[in-house]
Amino acid sequence: MKKLCVLVMIFFNVYACQTDDPVADDIIQNPGDGGIEQPGGIVEGFFLLNEGNMSMNKASLDYMDYETGTYRRNVFSQANPNLVGGLGDVGNTIGIYGSKLYVVVNASNKIEVLNADTGIRIKQIDLANGRYVTFYKGKVYVSSYLGSIGDPNAPKGIVAEIDTTSLNITRRVEVGRQPEELVAYNDKIYVANSGGYSPPDYESTISVIDIPSFTENKRIEVAVNLHRLKIDREGDLYVTSRGDYYEIPSKLFVIDTKTETIKKSFDIGVTDFTIHNDVAYMYSTEFSYISGDYDISYRMLDTQTEIFLETTFISDTHKALIEMPYGIAVHPESGDVLITDAKDYVTPGTLYCFTPEGALKWSVETGDIPAHIAFKYK
Repeated sequence: MKKLCVLVMIFFNVYACQTDDPVADDIIQNPGDGGIEQPGGIVEGFFLLNEGNMSMNKASLDYMDYETGTYRRNVFSQANPNLVGGLGDVGNTIGIYGSKLYVVVNASNKIEVLNADTGIRIKQIDLANGRYVTFYKGKVYVSSYLGSIGDPNAPKGIVAEIDTTSLNITRRVEVGRQPEELVAYNDKIYVANSGGYSPPDYESTISVIDIPSFTENKRIEVAVNLHRLKIDREGDLYVTSRGDYYEIPSKLFVIDTKTETIKKSFDIGVTDFTIHNDVAYMYSTEFSYISGDYDISYRMLDTQTEIFLETTFISDTHKALIEMPYGIAVHPESGDVLITDAKDYVTPGTLYCFTPEGALKWSVETGDIPAHIAFKYK
């Protein structure tokens, strides 16, 4: 990310003079003390997308440079100082594919496509109420709610296909209402439908899209209000159900893609998770309207045996550091666990890095509501 670092320094003085941008000015932090990359490693760094509160126009993009050990805030606005309004309103997800960085900005109804080396905008793609992104065989696939945010009469959602050369939307397919996370595997796309705008009339299925024909050819019945959806290297899908926050509890399901049926379920709530080396790293911030409070927990699941491990990825001593976990990622080489803390949702958050043994390695201040991480490779 050396090009981006140079560009940030060039534009810093210009950007610092702006007074109409609600996102905080650049803050350079040094958690790595001169470089923390593993010798011979292929991971150069990572981007962190801060969601920002709805209608506040405070979505922002940070970058951690493993080679220099520096963490820079708000790199999008610094790399694009002439773009009015910054990154936009509610950064919902992020992903790197090839040389491009894709940032889905939900309430601003757009996808920002950036040069992953410089952070400079290549193109803005208009997409109403975009949610999550995945990549497959040279294409980008994005789930979209369509309709206005919060509209109980919103139409069914779609998955849009984007060509990585022209950066145009080439195909669309209708799925369930308010589709969330999605994965592409074996010439199919699996997308979790939530129906979250119309409780208690939630959706309860995973749409199965045939990529060659780009048609929805099946629905897998799972449970109400689906959200997270990820796949392990054996081809099993892990999908979370948020329940109805009252009487229907949250659960975790395992779907066999060979039979496209449920093979196992767990009576636990999972807010977010990531899979690394056959282990799913999970946290839960389960909220109940009955109690009016959150129950926060951390777990690790062996995806080969489908048995929960007795250990967690944060020591009991350090769990109290995190007020409201909001995002998770695992360094693909070192195994370090990255956890974001949204705190009170209105002030800058914190990113924590823990060793595989659960000890705190470093932490930095982020933008508001830090959520999504994308690693950049050399």
